[in-house]
Amino acid sequence: MKKIPLEILGLSSSQSQSGSFALILGEKTGNRRLPIIIGMFEAQSIAIQIEKINPNRPLTHDLFKSFAEHVHVAVLEVIISDLKEGVFYSKIVCSDGATTFELDSRPSDAIAIGLRFGVPIFTVESVLSEAGIILSELDENAEDSDDEDDEDDDDSPSGPAKPEPAPRDPSGQVSLDELTKMLAQALEREDYEKAAKIRDELNKRDS
Repeated sequence: MKKIPLEILGLSSSQSQSGSFALILGEKTGNRRLPIIIGMFEAQSIAIQIEKINPNRPLTHDLFKSFAEHVHVAVLEVIISDLKEGVFYSKIVCSDGATTFELDSRPSDAIAIGLRFGVPIFTVESVLSEAGIILSELDENAEDSDDEDDEDDDDSPSGPAKPEPAPRDPSGQVSLDELTKMLAQALEREDYEKAAKIRDELNKRDS
């Protein structure tokens, strides 16, 4: 199983789901992005560690690190290992010096803990192939769409752009080409939460 290294690119609040955040992971050696929707507590824990903020009292992930250090267990790496029915699965790879073992975990918890140990984050090709978003291909579609919009709007009065239609259920009412354009536009605006939802809709259409 070939492991693909990832890096954290961003963390943004959800505009449609109260208390949810979009964690954006990027392929270090490529141009694919992996958006994962996480909860408020996990997002706060990840953000605190990224910004190197020391909370007054230890958070749950800080407690895990302290406990692991006291029992002489080291975290080696974090792997986002699988995607089943839209749910991501991950593993925390640990070692007690004599043996190496894996702990099942949600990606948000695994990444929050991995950041505290300063270990690399990985995924596998099957996950990126199914859930990854390729920016280079979609950027071209976004540019083409922008050019067409500019031509159509030359004689139109200035004003706020009309909101894009939201992706609908897989009933054929929104074409694949339209969904692809919407995905490109969402990525251009860095609205990764919406991009993830459109990506899921495209995956349903392809299945």
